[in-house]
Amino acid sequence: MNIAEQIRAFEEKRAALVAANEAIIAKAADEGSTLDAEQEEEFDNNQADIEAVDKHLKRLKAMEAMAKAKIEDDKKKSVAPAGQNAEEASLSRSGHRIEVKAQPKLEPGLEFARFAKVKAISRLDSEPVLQVAERMYGENSNVYGMVKGLMTKGAVVPGSTASGNWASDLVSDEGGAVADFVAYLRPATILGKFGTNDVPGLRMVPFRQRLISQTGGGAAYWVGEGKPKPLTAFDFDATTLEPNKIANIAVLTEENIRDSSPSSEAIVRDSLRDAIAAGIDTAFIDPSNGGTPNVKPASITNGAAAIVSESYSDADDIRLDVRSVFQKFIDANNPPSSGVWIMSATNALALSLILNPLGQREFPGISMSGGVFEGLPAIVSEYAGDTVALVNASDIYFGDEGGVQVDMSREASLEMLDSGFTQDGSAGTGASLVSLFQNNLVALRAERHLNWKRRRPSGVAYLTGVAWGGPVNPS
Repeated sequence: MNIAEQIRAFEEKRAALVAANEAIIAKAADEGSTLDAEQEEEFDNNQADIEAVDKHLKRLKAMEAMAKAKIEDDKKKSVAPAGQNAEEASLSRSGHRIEVKAQPKLEPGLEFARFAKVKAISRLDSEPVLQVAERMYGENSNVYGMVKGLMTKGAVVPGSTASGNWASDLVSDEGGAVADFVAYLRPATILGKFGTNDVPGLRMVPFRQRLISQTGGGAAYWVGEGKPKPLTAFDFDATTLEPNKIANIAVLTEENIRDSSPSSEAIVRDSLRDAIAAGIDTAFIDPSNGGTPNVKPASITNGAAAIVSESYSDADDIRLDVRSVFQKFIDANNPPSSGVWIMSATNALALSLILNPLGQREFPGISMSGGVFEGLPAIVSEYAGDTVALVNASDIYFGDEGGVQVDMSREASLEMLDSGFTQDGSAGTGASLVSLFQNNLVALRAERHLNWKRRRPSGVAYLTGVAWGGPVNPS
């Protein structure tokens, strides 16, 4: 990094420090209070950094001027001016030293995994989180910088992302790592694929707000001269979306949590993703999910118009299935203007392999990963099974708080099952449990708050027992 590049880097560093102090003062002004101890320390540290940067910029600019003059005076000499290499630039600094290094861009979601790991290790070892971040990733890492800006003083308490707790900054406004992880989670779920890649978006609504929707239309009448005009009746429905919580627990070894290698971070990231994605998709598309009040929303296909798929012999049977689904929307006078297909990868693959008599693909727009089917975009999910649904996206209410909450524990004992639990706290029934502490395990619990509801019954129609393309060879 030559002198000009150093000057530019430190000027950018100075601007960032000034902006950080302005934000601290603005926050205190909004709250009508003076700076607390933490804010004072952060402000003073930033101010010290600014003063150090100013002094160093002055030195760098002086060295730059000297270098230019020396080159002009003695072009024959090959001696590099002081400050043109890393060693001399380092020697030119004294007192408060600041280094600026570019950080490599991480894969999506890994920044959040790093946050989760340093928070978990801080909890495990009762070690200051800033110290953990510095030890694992270095003082120049993004994780260290973000933790330093978001950390709170005081004893480490059990983890929760509720306001004021040790993991609260994972879902704070400043937590860009959370947004990065949510973006990584999005394509892993059916819900996340709506509103992307030319797929229409769902009707986003706020939680706990009364929503009025029209479920039936009125009629207009031709009226003769001097005759009374008939009244028109409309059908309306009122509903409110409450936030429901979906949670799952991923169990990892302590060794994996403590490992700072990229492969370990990917395991943590993917464990958090998988802990949420499966539960969301199954609940969203499974017709048998009737929901549980204030716990789990009913699937969008539950109670919707169902059609038994034709036994497959050729592409005409598929087209008959498609016409049958569209007819449900036509009969309800609700054309699927924002229609989206949801199907399994198995059925999408079968469509892509069907050929016409000329050897051309019968449905060229679809592939195993999605695409376009009969003029409408298709979302593929392994959790669709033998169901193929046509969803009018604008007819689905969806509320989402937008964040992910992560808690951890190593003191718990878990029943290592994903269903069919033996233990029941309300009935006092016990079960065979695994001690996390005894086995050096750590449980990460990931949670999201969201909800959905079909705006009207005609917003979804679906096929059951779909086996397009015929059976496959099981052996």
